[in-house]
Amino acid sequence: MAVDYTVIVVYLAGMLAMGWWGMRRAKSKSEFLVAGRRLGPAMYSGTMAAIVLGGASTIGGVGLGYKYGLSGAWMVFTIGLGILALSVFFSARIARLKVYTVSEMLDLRYGGRAGIISGVVMWAYTLMLAVTSTIAYATIFDVLFDLNRTVAIILGGAIVVAYSTLGGMWSITLTDMVQFVVKTIGVLLLLLPIAVVKAGGFSEMKAKLPTSYFDPLGIGGETIFTYVLIYTFGMLIGQDIWQRVFTARSDTTAKWGGTVAGTYCLVYAIAGAVIGTAAKVLYPNLGSADDAFATIVKDDLPIGVRGLVLAAALAAVMSTSSGALIACATVANNDIWSRLRGAVRRDGEAHDEVKGNRVFILIMGVGVICTAIALNNVVEALTVAYNLLVGGLLVPILGGLLWKRGTAHGALASVIVGGAAVIGLMATFGILANEPVYYGLLSSLAAYVIVSLATKPTDAAVLAAWRERLAGRTPELASEPAPAHQ
Repeated sequence: MAVDYTVIVVYLAGMLAMGWWGMRRAKSKSEFLVAGRRLGPAMYSGTMAAIVLGGASTIGGVGLGYKYGLSGAWMVFTIGLGILALSVFFSARIARLKVYTVSEMLDLRYGGRAGIISGVVMWAYTLMLAVTSTIAYATIFDVLFDLNRTVAIILGGAIVVAYSTLGGMWSITLTDMVQFVVKTIGVLLLLLPIAVVKAGGFSEMKAKLPTSYFDPLGIGGETIFTYVLIYTFGMLIGQDIWQRVFTARSDTTAKWGGTVAGTYCLVYAIAGAVIGTAAKVLYPNLGSADDAFATIVKDDLPIGVRGLVLAAALAAVMSTSSGALIACATVANNDIWSRLRGAVRRDGEAHDEVKGNRVFILIMGVGVICTAIALNNVVEALTVAYNLLVGGLLVPILGGLLWKRGTAHGALASVIVGGAAVIGLMATFGILANEPVYYGLLSSLAAYVIVSLATKPTDAAVLAAWRERLAGRTPELASEPAPAHQ
C-alpha cells in the first residue's frame, strides 16, 4: 500500500499548494468569488464537470449500477441533462448579469424584495450539499487508511476548507482542473476497462446477470421522472452551479464550455453504471450497493493504479464539497448577513470584502464538518437539499427569466408556499418520498401565477434595468477597483 499512500499524499499536498497560490492571486472580491470572470472554455468545462460529479455521482453512481444495472446511470445522466439545458438555454443570460448570487438575480428582476428569504433557502441547500460531500470522505479514507469516521471527515474537510479559505474561487478552480483530470484517468480510462475485463467482458456479464440489468428503463419510470425533477431542474438554479457560470470569460464560453461539461457528465453516468454492473458479477452478495466502488477498487486494481483511482474518488468528493462550500459562504455573507446588518458597499473596500468572504468560508467550513460528523444518512440529507431547492426556488427563478408578468409578491409567495409545502410533505410522507417535490413544485407554481396576476405588474423601470443587465450593457453590482493585471 506504500505506493498507493504516496499517490494520495502527493495529491493532497498539491491541493494545499494550489490553495496557497490562489491566495496570492485573489486580491479582489471578483477574483475571490468568481475567479475574476475570466475562465476560458477548457478550464470552464473542466471545473463545471468537476463540481457536479461528486461523491454521489461516483460512489453513488457505481452503487446504482450494482443495484439496477445500466439503468442505474439515470441519476448522473439527469445531472448531465441539467447542465446541457442550463448551458444551451440560460447560461449566456446568466453570465451577462454580472452578479454573485442567485438572490441578487432575483433582486434585479423583481425590484429588490425577494432576496433574503430566497437566500435562506439557497443557503440551506448549499449547506446540505457541502455536508453530504464531506460525509463521503469517511468512505474513502476508511478504504485508504482504515480511519475512524470522525477523523476521516475532519481530515478531508480540513483540507478542503484550507484551500478554499486561502484562495477562494481561484484555488477551487485550479484544484478542480486537477481533480477533473484525475477523475478522467482514474474512473474512465482505468477503472472502467479493468472492471469490465475482470468481470469477463459484456458477454459474461449478460450471461450471469438478469436481463433487467441491461434494460435502459429498468430502474423504473417514476424514479427517472423524479430524478429529472430533482437533478435536471436542480442544476438549472443551484448557487453552486451559477457561481461557476459567473466565472466564464464570455457568454459564448458559458454556453459551449457548459455543453462540453454536460456531455462529459453523460459519459461519466454510463461509465459508473457499467462499473457497478461489473461489480455485481464479481461480488454478487455485498451488504450495501454503495460498497461496490470501494470493494472493486480495493480488491481488483493493481498497486499504484488503486491509489490513483482512490485519488479520483477523493477528487470527485473534494470538487463538489469545495464548490458547495464557497457557494454556501457567498450566500451567507452577501445575501443574509450583509442584508441583516444593512451593509453599504463603498469603493475601495475590495480587500476588506475578500477578508470578509474568507472568514465566512472558514466559519461555514467548520459548521459543515461538525454537521457531517453529527449526520449519518447522506441520501436523506441530499434529498432534503434538492427538495427545498426545487420546491422553493425553481419557479420564481425560471419565471423571472421567462415570464415578464411575474412580480415580487408572486416570487415571495412562491418561495414561501413551495418551501413550506415541501417541508410539510416530507414530514407527512417521509424524506425519501416523491410526493414532497411533486406537490411542492405544483403549489409553488400556483402561488407564483395567482399572486403575480393579482398584484401590480413589476415597475417598468425595474424591467428596463433588468433587460439592460441581461443584454450585458451594465456593470456588476458591487463596484471595486479592477486588478492591476486585468
